[in-house]
Amino acid sequence: MGRWSAAHRKTAIFGWIGLVVVALAVGSALGTKTIQRGHDGTGSSGRADRILADEFPQPAAEQVLVQARHGALRTTDPRVRAAVSDVVARLSPLPQVKDVKSPFAPGNAGQISKDGRSLVVRFDLRGKSEDAADRVQPALGAVARVQAAHPSLRIEQFGDASVSKAFDDKLGEDFRRAEFLSLPITLAILILTFGALVAAGLPVLLALTSVGATIGLVGVVSQISAVDESISSVILLIGMAVGVDYSLFYMRREREERAAGASNGQALTTASATSGRAVLISGVTVMAAMAGMYLTGSKTFASFATGTILVVAVAMLGSVTVLPALLSKLGDRIEKGRIPGLHREKATESRFWGWIVDRVMRRPLVAGALATALLVTMALPAFGMHTGLPGTQGLPRDLAIMKTYDRIQAAFPGGPEPAQVVVQAGDVTARPVVAAIHDLTARAERDPQMGRPVSASVSSSHRTAVVSIPLAGAGTDAASNAALAKLRNELVPQTVGRVSGVRADVTGMTAGSKDFNDLLKSNAPIVFAFVLSLAFLLLLVTFRSLVIPIKAIVLNLLSVGAAYGVLVWIFQDGHGEKLLGFQSNGAITSWLPLFLFVILFGLSMDYHVFILSRIREAVDRGMKTGDAVAHGIKSTAGVVTSAAVVMVGVFSIFATLSLLEFKQMGVGLAVAVLIDATIIRGVLLPASMKLLGDRNWYLPHWLGWLPKLEHAPAPAVAGARA
Repeated sequence: MGRWSAAHRKTAIFGWIGLVVVALAVGSALGTKTIQRGHDGTGSSGRADRILADEFPQPAAEQVLVQARHGALRTTDPRVRAAVSDVVARLSPLPQVKDVKSPFAPGNAGQISKDGRSLVVRFDLRGKSEDAADRVQPALGAVARVQAAHPSLRIEQFGDASVSKAFDDKLGEDFRRAEFLSLPITLAILILTFGALVAAGLPVLLALTSVGATIGLVGVVSQISAVDESISSVILLIGMAVGVDYSLFYMRREREERAAGASNGQALTTASATSGRAVLISGVTVMAAMAGMYLTGSKTFASFATGTILVVAVAMLGSVTVLPALLSKLGDRIEKGRIPGLHREKATESRFWGWIVDRVMRRPLVAGALATALLVTMALPAFGMHTGLPGTQGLPRDLAIMKTYDRIQAAFPGGPEPAQVVVQAGDVTARPVVAAIHDLTARAERDPQMGRPVSASVSSSHRTAVVSIPLAGAGTDAASNAALAKLRNELVPQTVGRVSGVRADVTGMTAGSKDFNDLLKSNAPIVFAFVLSLAFLLLLVTFRSLVIPIKAIVLNLLSVGAAYGVLVWIFQDGHGEKLLGFQSNGAITSWLPLFLFVILFGLSMDYHVFILSRIREAVDRGMKTGDAVAHGIKSTAGVVTSAAVVMVGVFSIFATLSLLEFKQMGVGLAVAVLIDATIIRGVLLPASMKLLGDRNWYLPHWLGWLPKLEHAPAPAVAGARA
């Protein structure tokens, strides 16, 4: 492939450009079909969400909090009544608003807090709730004008649409900053690595075009299977990581061969036969790991699997086709744009890592034991990991609307995001069903684990009724889960559950979080077994060794476990709040451990396969295992370090985003990659291989039938210039 690419440069280069342009054009023309809101849940809450989305489309519910700024001003005060009247008068004429409910109207007593010091005005936004954030601004403006007219009171709006608008604005600002910073950081690290603008820009160019082509292809695939709306961010994250990695692996070997005296063509041939092969093996291993996400049972994870597999495949294809053509075309011009004062990156063994590896190889048992003890100690907090969807607790508390949420939560516990009991029957207005719903409502209002107000509504088809019941607690904590359990296991079965022909499912933030958490916990062993088994088989065939894949899996699990432990220590135990200012909600985001395992296992295999390929190559050429290990790690240390620094830099940017989920993801990815590129590759890998010696390549005779994938021989450099 490398020889063909170098010999047909125009075809390779323009073919790649054509692929990217066509993919983007077709993807843009078709658009990206995202998972419909309400159709991505699981379990009882997922069924309820689908019913609500399909048969009971609900308008976006909003509310306006009115309370005194200072003192104990009660809601019976004339000033409070005047403010409420003003809110109603300003909201009612707006074309986007309907069903404005004053807390002083008959039947709306639940809109006044138990202490009589806070109240809410409820209203709905017309149209679909999915795009209500685009129509909420006039209401926000009206409420702001009421606030200006009544400065002695606190008058603030909260609801799904207003939260979505505030959050989208903040998240958009965060991602723009992340995208703005990621490219300069990546380019700066590559400039320091290569010392020249052209050489540094080539990996970034391949990564960006791979991401662009993949986003277009995902648009095509989404017409068959809808994807999560955040798929582009995942593609960018993984695409930049593997795209830069693969280019670095390839370019490093090509420059090493050139430095040793090979001609441009021969250097490309050798790089293609060695690093190009490692890229293919690595890419297939990464895609196999990513495929594990299909087994989670989650549509969101399945779409992430599709996006990551596609971007890895495209980056892998580009690195073995268009990259050799570009290197052949540029030749010595790849050194153009040299930065004064920066040394030219030498394709020689790293002095720093050489010093480390030499000492590890002298005392492998001591070095290996100390490194293992360190990683096990780091992983210990992971045994106490608690998972859950962060919900509103994961949103940045510096947002004004979240301060409003906290005030509403204090005055009306559980009010802003109540549990919803979705009741289905042939006719929910039939007397037995109505009586059961009234019974459920009455019991919920009397129960101390449930909050107020409790409300019920019926769909136009009379086939569905929804009972909204606030729960105790913050939404995903122990108190909320206990209230949910009582609602599901006692209140619902004892009321609507007793009526023949009635089905009742419970949804809401607490229910959705628990069901999603339960789904991932039940499917996690299947995903782990699939990823580990497939990785084992791929490495077994690639390196014809039973020991190599087992050791690779153990080392990767150590790095993932250590990353889990650091996450728990920082975010769950609250140490990050004290040291770094990271907020903590006492739990790790439900989807994160499994997502991190799959992503990290795939990415860490990049380095492992690259280094092991170099070691195996040296062994195949007659070098002793100990010498081959030292040579392989020292000669690849520079590129592995550069690739790791790029990934750590990009992932660290995500730790600066406002959303708690992204902070946890950024820290977890950055820590794991850092551990993997230093302790694992620099200490544990050489120590374990030194201790095992030739047993590293042990293959039982009954596996002798496995295909033998030979390394293409590299010619002697002395005659290479011909």
